[in-house]
Amino acid sequence: MSVEEPLLLNSDVTGLFFPNTSWNQSNDTFAVLDKSVLLPCGIAIATVYGIIIMVGLIGNITLIKTFCTVKSMRNVPNLFMSSLALGDVLLLLTCAPVDASRYLTDEWLFGRLGCKLIPFIQLTSVGVSVFTLTALSADRYKAIVKPMDIQASNATMKVCFRAAAIWMFSMTLAVPEAVFSDLHTFSVPETNETFITCAPYPSVGDLHPKIHSMASFLTFYIIPLFIISVYYFFIARSLIRSAYSMPVEGNMHIRKQMESRKRLARMVLVFVALFAVCWLPSHVVYLYRSYHYSEVDTSLLHFVSSVCARVLAFANSCVNPFALYLLSKSFQKQFNKQLCCCRSPLLIRSQSRGRSTTHVTSVKSTNHTLATFSLINGHNLCQEGYM
Repeated sequence: MSVEEPLLLNSDVTGLFFPNTSWNQSNDTFAVLDKSVLLPCGIAIATVYGIIIMVGLIGNITLIKTFCTVKSMRNVPNLFMSSLALGDVLLLLTCAPVDASRYLTDEWLFGRLGCKLIPFIQLTSVGVSVFTLTALSADRYKAIVKPMDIQASNATMKVCFRAAAIWMFSMTLAVPEAVFSDLHTFSVPETNETFITCAPYPSVGDLHPKIHSMASFLTFYIIPLFIISVYYFFIARSLIRSAYSMPVEGNMHIRKQMESRKRLARMVLVFVALFAVCWLPSHVVYLYRSYHYSEVDTSLLHFVSSVCARVLAFANSCVNPFALYLLSKSFQKQFNKQLCCCRSPLLIRSQSRGRSTTHVTSVKSTNHTLATFSLINGHNLCQEGYM
């Protein structure tokens, strides 16, 4: 699956989910499925997308808010993480709902403009993710292997410039998707039926899908992960040498600094591993389809594999904040603080409603005292959550 492929309403999805498409009844997989099974299945898949969108938005928006409002956390890795989270928010708000809608209707609902804009946004977001992870790996390489090259002056400005350059580069690579993606007519050979949907290339010939899938696989997966692997090879070698050369009773400050750098390196490596695991099935499925373009695979196994690959790819946009939450105690504390601040207005309203209810059943002075005590306690509970 390419990053654009989920937008293509492939014939295997059409045949499984939409009863108005008549498939060859010799296919045992689909002969036993009827509308009473297909519609709940589509709703269930769309519900999973909805959960991913909701969880991802909460996590990524809270992450961005944390890094923007807490001055002590505005370091190089966290600024890159904010950029990564922004790309994930963009993907979850635009592309995930479009992908989910394919399981509820057999028509493309977003017009020709949406057909050009959605693939552009999706490819931009994926580019921002993988290239930001590459930049994070390069930053960890400099911090551990060449610490003397790091310059503290204007560090924030330089990181912002690099993050902006990553966004511009990703958008540039996504421009061909906006140019060539269009509404194309596809046919189902078994029934001679046709349907119109959004695709990054026409249905005639199999050269376009092969080039497109391989270019996407190399540009947005293999090459960045290879560069990251090279960085981490040198990082690991430097850490091993440092462990052997450092005296047993070395400077405590140097030891703490090295431990902090190793912890950050492990953290970035976890994010890279999550990206690699979540996006590999998508690329594999798309490569399989592209190199078997003239054959329509209508097996249930292929359909389930495609759905799982799509869901896993979009899930990558919601896991980073929670992985960071588990790996960093300082981020965990600030994350909890931000969520507590978001809940405090609701807590105050709830206590206010409780005060009104108490007013009906008690004297005014007693009600005022209890309500004030309730509000103070509620405030104290929220403050304790910050610690």
